[in-house]
Amino acid sequence: MTNWTETYRGAVPPWQCDVTEHFTIAYYFDRLEEAEANLADDLGLGELPRSSGLIRRIDARFARELREGASFHVESAALNADSGLRLGHRYVDSANGEVVTWFDELWELPTPLIPQRRAAIETRLGAWNGPTTEKRAEVQVTDSFIPTARGRVKPGDVNAAGNFSLGAIVHRFSNASGQLGAAIGADAAYLQQQRRGFSTFELDLALKATAPTVGDHLVVESALIQIGKSSIRLLHRMTNGRSGAEIATLGQYGVHFDMEARRPAPLPEMLRQAAGALLPS
Repeated sequence: MTNWTETYRGAVPPWQCDVTEHFTIAYYFDRLEEAEANLADDLGLGELPRSSGLIRRIDARFARELREGASFHVESAALNADSGLRLGHRYVDSANGEVVTWFDELWELPTPLIPQRRAAIETRLGAWNGPTTEKRAEVQVTDSFIPTARGRVKPGDVNAAGNFSLGAIVHRFSNASGQLGAAIGADAAYLQQQRRGFSTFELDLALKATAPTVGDHLVVESALIQIGKSSIRLLHRMTNGRSGAEIATLGQYGVHFDMEARRPAPLPEMLRQAAGALLPS
């Protein structure tokens, strides 16, 4: 497909796989940060992703898992420059050319693009052939959040531009999902004994204007929004522990996962009952 360009190429190290024995979702965002910076340079907007507090929304769809040793590359394109800047990224299995993951992101530009730059970008827009993002109403939850993560921004959490990195944000949310799982009985002992896991198939990450810096106090609260036969919908929010300002939210959609069959497994009744107690009233 024309106007898509390679922005990253690498492989999955075994130490970046999680308890579900596949590439940890936060590391997809780590590679995304490299890919979008390379695309921005290519579009003449290199300083934009390096700025602090860039407001953006990122929708990720995981079509197939990547496991340790898998080789993959990322192809990226500008999709639209009408309202903000919409970018697309696709993660491709380098061994067979199959697209395994899609990222569709929208940047809220701090100032409008100058006409010449916008015109140049519009001559090389790519066509999106990935999944359509489902437009869901924002969940209004006031009484169902539980504490799931707390800590500080460490020097290792910042990227090359000195900003709190996408990977570090998603790592916090990913760990929070483990806390929420334990709250319904899907703790480490259950996961190990039953050979089960939680496998994410979709994420909706919204970054706010409040960008934390090294030393800031972070708090994550999470809510169980919906359960199906095997599916689980979570909502996480990250705030500054001192000011209470919202930093980011993440909608996470996944399945109760059979580690041997590598496919969704029905939720057992004991987990379903415990989860029911945490659903919004």
